[in-house]
Amino acid sequence: MTPGGLSFELWPALPEVALLVAACLVLVVDLFLSDSRRAWSYWLAQLGVLAAAWIQLKSFQELPVRALGGMFVADEMAYVLKLFSYICVSLMLFYSREYLVARGLFRGEIFVLALTSLLGITVMISASSFVTLYLGLELMSLSLYAMVALQREAGRAVEAAMKYFVLGALASGLLLYGMSMVYGATGTLDITGSAAVMAGGGANTTIVVFGLVFIVSAIAFKLGAVPYHMWVPDVYEGAPTAVTLFIGTAPKLAAFAVAMRLLVGSLSAFAFDWQGMLLILSLLSMILGNVIAIAQSNIKRMLAYSTIAHMGFMLMGFLTANTDGYSAAMFYTVTYVLTAAVAFGIVLLLSREGFEAEQLDDFKGLNQKSPWYAFLMLIAMFSLAGVPPTVGFYAKFSVIAAAVEAGLVWLAVVAVATSLVGAFYYLRVVKLMYFDEPVDRTPVEARTDTRILLSANGLALLLLGVFPQWLMGLCVIALARSY
Repeated sequence: MTPGGLSFELWPALPEVALLVAACLVLVVDLFLSDSRRAWSYWLAQLGVLAAAWIQLKSFQELPVRALGGMFVADEMAYVLKLFSYICVSLMLFYSREYLVARGLFRGEIFVLALTSLLGITVMISASSFVTLYLGLELMSLSLYAMVALQREAGRAVEAAMKYFVLGALASGLLLYGMSMVYGATGTLDITGSAAVMAGGGANTTIVVFGLVFIVSAIAFKLGAVPYHMWVPDVYEGAPTAVTLFIGTAPKLAAFAVAMRLLVGSLSAFAFDWQGMLLILSLLSMILGNVIAIAQSNIKRMLAYSTIAHMGFMLMGFLTANTDGYSAAMFYTVTYVLTAAVAFGIVLLLSREGFEAEQLDDFKGLNQKSPWYAFLMLIAMFSLAGVPPTVGFYAKFSVIAAAVEAGLVWLAVVAVATSLVGAFYYLRVVKLMYFDEPVDRTPVEARTDTRILLSANGLALLLLGVFPQWLMGLCVIALARSY
């Protein structure tokens, strides 16, 4: 039943329908627009994201609702993750407008690809069948490959797209193969149905564990965890910064949802097996990500290795195999993408026509040119480093506490030690902004809407750090009612 009392099979999937309609409209309308009127396509894409978010809020229900023959589920975890996905994509479009215009990328193609990738993300988040999950993954991934390669005259972008495509295809194959093994062992494509078969002892244990290895490998690739991280620094550096912002935010929410759907929703009976795998992935990611980031002079590569390390922290939440740990991991993922949006947003602002603010030296003396943007970047760096009172501190504290609760005190000690290592390269950016003389004194300019949203985004990191209870409570309730 819908909130209005009408029975409608597609009601839980109406936000996805809105995104699909918006993508089709942008695709058609953009054909009739000159370059000087591309703003119509831009605002139509923004309107599509806003419409999807509004429908999502209006259709909220506490109890999970299934649609499309049980292949699609709308539960509280999906509501929360989708809303933050809409926020991330909308912010990406706002932050990158001037950047895209200066590089000739302010075209309908990038808006359509952003909407279709977002559609894939939301389908993945709400997937309750292996088929739906795989379709969402392919829709998101293929759109991202094209977005990376949009700057066709840039050799780095094309090379990054090829690497991303080849390795992404490998990861998709791993996931498909793993899910097919689980299907063969359980005889059902339904995620919760397969969990019931396993809990009842009706599945072939050997085949399930064999498939589990492939599934965990695919999830690790999408998260960028070591040793499946090789694509992250090259794609982050080679892609246009606007696309890097997209890749570094909303898809992480989808990867978390996939981990929850498959590991917790389907393979919970084999928690002992996947906990051991995630333990190794978490440990390697935290160590290698933070150590290698120190040697980077390109801020996009530095943030790429930072992402690898942060995904290692997030995986710590799964090691408890209980709702508290999962909610800590969800809180960590949400706060990380909000922080990454600020960091990449500042990089976008400093970039201008003919110039990419990719080197750490480009941030020298930013406080002298724009004290406010330097302050926002400082908040982002402090949050990534886990310095109070930013939200990054509480996020790291929550997952480390979850590891201690699971009896992994030694892993918590390693996490704290790697956080101290990570603090070095984050604080190096702060040092460059506040204590070095600027290399380039070109003033930093931004549209009014970008200034307001970027400021609100940055201040939210402080507000959520001082009052984290609201967001953490939302994550706890969402997961408790979904699993």
